[in-house]
Amino acid sequence: MPAPSISPNFEKAFAHVVGVEGRYSDNPDDSGGPTMYGITERVARAYGYAGAMREMPLSVAHEIYQRKLWDKMLLEQVANIAGYRVALELFDTGVNMGADRAGIFFQRCLNALNLKGTMYSDVRVDGDIGPVTIAALRAYIKRRGVEGTTVLLRGLNALQGAFYIGLVEDREKDETFVYGWLLNRVSIA
Repeated sequence: MPAPSISPNFEKAFAHVVGVEGRYSDNPDDSGGPTMYGITERVARAYGYAGAMREMPLSVAHEIYQRKLWDKMLLEQVANIAGYRVALELFDTGVNMGADRAGIFFQRCLNALNLKGTMYSDVRVDGDIGPVTIAALRAYIKRRGVEGTTVLLRGLNALQGAFYIGLVEDREKDETFVYGWLLNRVSIA
C-alpha cells in the first residue's frame, strides 16, 4: 500500500492525541487491555504489528491512526469543509471510541441539525463517513457557517459525554477513567 500523503492537519491531530494518550498502559480496569499511544493490542495485531506492545514504535501508531482513522473517516475533507476543530474532535473520538462510533455521533448530529430535512436529506446513521455524509456537512456549513461549526462541536461533545456517563453507569470499573475522559476528551467548542 502506498504511503499516505502528509497532512499538516493530521500531524497536528496526531500530536494532540498522542499527548493525551501517553505511552504504554496496562490498567486492569481498561477494557482495551495493554495499549501504546492509545493503540490497543487487538488493533496493533490486526494491523500486523507483532512485537511487544510496550515497544511499539511511534511510527506504527502514526500509520495506524492515519490509515485506520484519519483517512478512513475522510477527516481531511471534514477539516477542509468545517475546520480543523471538527476533524480533531472526530479523530479524538475515533481514537477513544472507534471510528464507527465517531461516525455515528457525526451523522446523528448532522441529522438533528438539518431543519427537518430542508437543508439536506438525513444521512444513514451507519458510522461510515462517506460521500453522502460529506455532502451533508458541506450543505450544513454552507448554511450555518462558523456558528454552525460551534453548534456541531457542542452536539458531538454532548453525545460523547453522555456515552461516557452511560459506560460508568453500566460498568463501574470505568469510573477509573471517566474524570479524565470528561476533562481531556469532551471540550467546549
